[in-house]
Amino acid sequence: MEEAAARRERLKALKAAAALAGDGAAGDAGPAGEEHEQQEPEKPVLKFRNYVVKDSKHIEHEQVAPAQVPKAEEPVVEQRPEDAGEEELLASVAPKKANWDLKREVQPKLDKLERRTLRALVEIMQQEERRRIEEEGGVAD
Repeated sequence: MEEAAARRERLKALKAAAALAGDGAAGDAGPAGEEHEQQEPEKPVLKFRNYVVKDSKHIEHEQVAPAQVPKAEEPVVEQRPEDAGEEELLASVAPKKANWDLKREVQPKLDKLERRTLRALVEIMQQEERRRIEEEGGVAD
């Protein structure tokens, strides 16, 4: 209970100090605090930054100027005649494309697949030849 009373006293002292600082008057803090509470609080001012209000007559708002982006200039690099030779040199020294390395690694597998494909084609042609001979009823040469 004592803590609550002490807290109330501190709050009253703070209100009195705020009233004196705000009003600048040396009067009693009690009536000044009551007068301040009786006044109607000010309406907040709306700031529409992202869109323009169509019905501006009925809504009080503050016009906000669009933000201005500071202009930044691109640094200009001068090209010397000596640098032109360097560009050609860099193009010839640059590493080869990644697919060159890929082709080198995949080529043995492609060769093996090609051999299997040729064998399969030969077997299919031989089977067709045998089937054709059997249909004719002839003897193979």
